[in-house]
This record gives sequence, C-alpha cells and structure tokens, in this order.
Amino acid sequence: MTRTEARDSIFRIVFREAFLPEDGMEGQTEEYLAQLGEEPETFLPGMKHEIEPKDEEYIRTKVDAILEKAAELDSLLESASKDWKMNRVGKAELAILRVAAYEIRYDEDIPDKVAINEALELAKKYCDEKAAPFINGVLNQLLEREDSKESD
Repeated sequence: MTRTEARDSIFRIVFREAFLPEDGMEGQTEEYLAQLGEEPETFLPGMKHEIEPKDEEYIRTKVDAILEKAAELDSLLESASKDWKMNRVGKAELAILRVAAYEIRYDEDIPDKVAINEALELAKKYCDEKAAPFINGVLNQLLEREDSKESD
C-alpha cells in the first residue's frame, strides 16, 4: 500500500467520526480495514497494492492519534483559518484538514509540503472545487505559524 493510499484510508476513517457519537468510533477502524482487505477495489478504487499488516498498523496508529488530538487540531486550524470556525467547515474538508494538520504538527516523517499537496489531492477527489483553495490557504497559514513558532 502506498502512503497516498494509506492517507486516503486514514481520511475515510477520520471522516466517519463526523457522523458518529463520541463512543461510536470504537471498532470503526477495524471494520474499515476488514472491508478494505476483503474488497479493496470497492473501498479504495484504484488501489494498486494489497494491504499488509504494517499498513494496517500505520493506519490504526495515525487514526488514533488524529482523533485523540482532534480538539487541539481544530483549535490550531481555527486560529489559521481567518474567522472560520471548524463547525462551519464541511465534514470532508474538516477530516482532510485534521489529517494534514496532524502531519504538519506531529509527523516528522512527512514533509510539510507533501502533507499540504496530499490534502489538496484529497480535496480534489472528495470535495467541490472551492475546497482545495480553502484547504490550501488554511494549511499554508498553519505552516507559517508553525515556522514562526520554531524560529522564536
């Protein structure tokens, strides 16, 4: 499984969270991974590689970390979004922003520009045409804030 395919799966699982009560996420990652393993073309069209145990662990770890830090990520995103509250942002856009913000803030293995580019690709795939520029603006503002914080 490529990193892009894994990120797509992470986005899809984080997106599910928007529709479930707080305790409803339990088991969602496992359910998704089981379905992906059984019917990869249905759950991730165009998937080029079979999902391996290391991919499953990567996805589980990342989803858990993003959901654990969702409130903090939302706060960071709100401060970077120039008068937009995260509860006004579409659910798909919010899930994409959370994944990318997590990667920018916490995942040192992923370059910031790659996180932003991958977020834009997800936006083009799952959202309307206005989402990518909005996501790009918020993430670039977040990146500027992160960079200025590091230089202090």
